[in-house]
Amino acid sequence: SAPGPARPGTKRLPRAIVVGVKKGGTRAVLEFIRVHPEVRALGTEPHFFDRNYHRGLEWYRSLMPRTLDSQITVEKTPSYFVTKEAPRRIFNMSRDTKLIVVVRNPVTRAISDYTQTLSKKPDIPTFEGLTFRNRSLGLVDTSWNAIRIGMYAVHLQSWLQYFPLSQIHFVSGEKLITDPAGEMGKVQDFLGIKRVITDKHFYFNKTKGFPCLKKSESSGLPRCLGKSKGRTHVQIDPEVIEQLRDFYRPYNIKFYETVGQDFRWE
Repeated sequence: SAPGPARPGTKRLPRAIVVGVKKGGTRAVLEFIRVHPEVRALGTEPHFFDRNYHRGLEWYRSLMPRTLDSQITVEKTPSYFVTKEAPRRIFNMSRDTKLIVVVRNPVTRAISDYTQTLSKKPDIPTFEGLTFRNRSLGLVDTSWNAIRIGMYAVHLQSWLQYFPLSQIHFVSGEKLITDPAGEMGKVQDFLGIKRVITDKHFYFNKTKGFPCLKKSESSGLPRCLGKSKGRTHVQIDPEVIEQLRDFYRPYNIKFYETVGQDFRWE
């Protein structure tokens, strides 16, 4: 068949990247921001700065959607936030890259992470079993990824070696659910684009327990995140949750102080 008309625009390296965090609400941010006419986003996670760096920048660029001069290219790969080499690699691509980090209560995030893994590997050990090296002593196993990711203050230090805080925007995963328009308003301001995405774009889906778009980028139909989002979390012993809260508290406080924002996870 004859080739269709060429898409206008050019494939460009992203000017903004959603770098984290896993199970924080990164997919929601991406789906919401791509409604904006001045934003084009890559739908899949390219994992360039963690797994595919050896393929080179031209390979990375080839994955990007075409954009006009007035548009911003965005990609998201939540594992970048905890990848030691990612800050330096992104800095080497462009020191002007804007970074978006979606964070949520690290205890809830860990349970959500575990719930997702459990749905794929039903025979993994219990949450409690993976959380502690020694539960009676309250020793948390920080080598378990689900725990380690939530130590935001630790990971942030690697980013601050290369990027000023003014180039990193933190989205509250909790507020993204209770006030999506407010959180997305701040994202639009950070990206330097007009506040086009407002209250009128959202409705609250009671079944899923979070907001959905009234219209998606590609069609005039309502769009909710896939069935893997909004899973019912595994029930965890309240005492374990309390021990984890105690564990994360100093990290949370350090994080609030560093970014100048209180996420009220206490």
